[in-house]
Amino acid sequence: MTMTVAQALDIARYSLILVVQLAGPVLIVGMLIGLVISLLQAVTQIQEQTLTFVPKMIAMAIAAIVFMPWLLIKILSFAQTMFSLGAK
Repeated sequence: MTMTVAQALDIARYSLILVVQLAGPVLIVGMLIGLVISLLQAVTQIQEQTLTFVPKMIAMAIAAIVFMPWLLIKILSFAQTMFSLGAK
């Protein structure tokens, strides 16, 4: 089976949208935690660089664990779609 250019572009577009959907929740959690800590630093005038890094990493790890079932469903659905396209 040969793939047309339009089909390849559709797969690439679908893949990029999926990457944004998968990375989005974890990145949004990191952004929100960073914003809260930046506000806290501005209010207290504490300018410690490591203060932002550790809570963001912990929050993003927890978010990845919480969102893992949804992420796996999306990835498995994508894999099934790709394998079904190859079988046609």
